Amino acid sequence: MAKLMSLTLLGLGLALFRDHRASYQTRLNAFREVTPVKLLNCNLVKGIETGSEDLEILPNGLAFISSGLKYPGIKSFAPDKPGKILLMDLNEEAPTVLELRVTGSNFDQSSFNPHGISTFTDEDNTVYLLVVNHPDFKSTVELFKFEEEEKSLLHLKTIRHKLLPNLNDIVAVGPENFYATNDHYFVDPYLRSWELYLGLAWSYVVYYSPDEVRVLVDGFDFANGINISPDGKYVYISELLAHKIHVYEKHANWTLTPLKSLDFDTLVDNISVDPVTGDLWVGCHPNGMRIFFYDSENPPGSEVIRIQDILTEEPKVTLVYAENGTVLQGSTVASVYKGKLLVGTVFHKALYCEL
Repeated sequence: MAKLMSLTLLGLGLALFRDHRASYQTRLNAFREVTPVKLLNCNLVKGIETGSEDLEILPNGLAFISSGLKYPGIKSFAPDKPGKILLMDLNEEAPTVLELRVTGSNFDQSSFNPHGISTFTDEDNTVYLLVVNHPDFKSTVELFKFEEEEKSLLHLKTIRHKLLPNLNDIVAVGPENFYATNDHYFVDPYLRSWELYLGLAWSYVVYYSPDEVRVLVDGFDFANGINISPDGKYVYISELLAHKIHVYEKHANWTLTPLKSLDFDTLVDNISVDPVTGDLWVGCHPNGMRIFFYDSENPPGSEVIRIQDILTEEPKVTLVYAENGTVLQGSTVASVYKGKLLVGTVFHKALYCEL
């Protein structure tokens, strides 16, 4: 009888393992291949070799880019070098990147590990840059003031909070006010791995201000990109491993009410919003397994999707660009400016194309 019970338990355990493995492979799109979609006149951006994980373009065409991310379980081509914030002027005929110098005595440049970024411009046209940072694989938000003439960032403040343990992306709604995604629940790397493998939908979205911090929405399977509509009425959140983008209505007290969700056949990462049309531009991973288990002989591909009229009953979704990794590996973000498309990656290069 004991032997039969042991065999039964073993069989149940193996079945559970197979179910989780199948679920894990499905969530990572492990068997997805890329059907190429090309754009005319695309060029790799000179000076970006170690990632361009997130980017934001100001209305005047200046683009901020976070580069050099080190993230647990993800490839890095410069694991021993600190990250940096790059600047591009997209009004130039052939724009190049410039590393922004960071000033301020309380900022440790040597441990800088930038991830998601967002900007806020006040009534005096002062530009603030908020950057998710992972010094020693912890999570902070660094607040900078952009000094355009000096081409530098003045560090103003480091923000830490117990409800911001595993930050991924951020969208500013004030100089020190923001919504942010925590992509994991567990801080411990071992538990994080099991959380990812088992599909524990425990990650969440937080609203932060100097006066209050609160969890607004939870139950995400790897909450990732977050952004806001041009009129400030709606918040968009990408759920990476569920292949979804969620739309929430934003209220005057900063709370969020769910309106709708869109499903995709790709892992949706950072979200950029066209300030003129309100269209969403999303960097995507067609096969997430190749991101988390990097193989230079079979690299991760890249996809960019555009979502028009997302608030209507029938949004229009267009696959704008797709590539199998021979040119661009692991696209995370895409944004547009005057008919040009800038695409960033988690650890690789960046691409600049004409639409």
